Amino acid sequence: MRIARFSLDGTVGFGVVEGEPSTSEGPVLDIIKGHPFAEFERTGHKLPLNKVRLLPPTLPNKVVAIGRNYAEHAKEMGNEVDETPVTFFKPSTSVIGPGDPIAYPSFSSELHYEAELAVVIGRMCKDVPRERARDVILGYTCANDVTARDVQRTEKQWARAKGFDSSCPLGPWTETDLDPADVGIMCTVGGEQRQLGRTSEMVRSVEDLIVHITEAMTLLPGDVILTGTPAGVGPLHVGDEVAVTIEGIGTLTNKVIKRDY
Repeated sequence: MRIARFSLDGTVGFGVVEGEPSTSEGPVLDIIKGHPFAEFERTGHKLPLNKVRLLPPTLPNKVVAIGRNYAEHAKEMGNEVDETPVTFFKPSTSVIGPGDPIAYPSFSSELHYEAELAVVIGRMCKDVPRERARDVILGYTCANDVTARDVQRTEKQWARAKGFDSSCPLGPWTETDLDPADVGIMCTVGGEQRQLGRTSEMVRSVEDLIVHITEAMTLLPGDVILTGTPAGVGPLHVGDEVAVTIEGIGTLTNKVIKRDY
C-alpha cells in the first residue's frame, strides 16, 4: 500500500492512497487512526488527494546515506568503488516533501541532483542479520540527495555539501509493497531526462546496507537509508523543476529557488 503523510487545515496525519491519477475520480486518501509504525486502522474517512498538502512521508531521526553504490556513478566522479560502503548523514532539518522548494545554498555555485531509492525503517533495530533485513523495513520512497558539488570537492567532510536545509527531498509517499532488487530510477530536469538506471546496478543491496549500518548504530522507526545514485548526475539552477521517478512508487517533484535569507 501507499502511505502518505499530509497536512490539512493545520492538522497532520497519515492516510492510505487509493486510486490512480488516470482515473476520473483521481486518488483519494483513506485516513488512518494512529501511525504506520505500529498497528493501525483505516477510518473510512476519505479525502481527495488534491485537497491536502503532502508532507515528507516520514520525519526521520536520521538519514543514513550511502555514496558510490553504483559503479558507473563512482566512475563518472573519478572514484573507484570502495571496499566498504561510504556512509554519511543528512540531518533531519535537510528533509523536505513533494512540492517543497529546494533553496540554492549561498555558499555554493554548483548544485547537483542525485536520484535515489530511499528505504523507510519500520521498527527499532540493531545488528540485523541479512535474512531478517526485510523485516525491519516499512517501505520505500523517492529521494533526491541534492549536493553542493563544489563544496563536496573542497571540504574533507560532506556535512555542509549534503546536509544543508532542503537538501533531502523525500516523497511522495511510502510504498510498502515493493521488491527493491530491480526497479527503474529516473531523474528529469525541466522535463528532460538526466538520469536513468535500475537498482539491480547497485553494488550493495538494500539488505547488505541494513546489515552494514546496523552493525554500528540503532535505526529507529521512520529513519531513512539513501541507497546511492545511478550515473548521470549534473547541475541544477534556480528555476529548475527536478523530478525523481521510481518504478512502483511514483514521482517526487521539487523546484529550485534562490535562497532569500
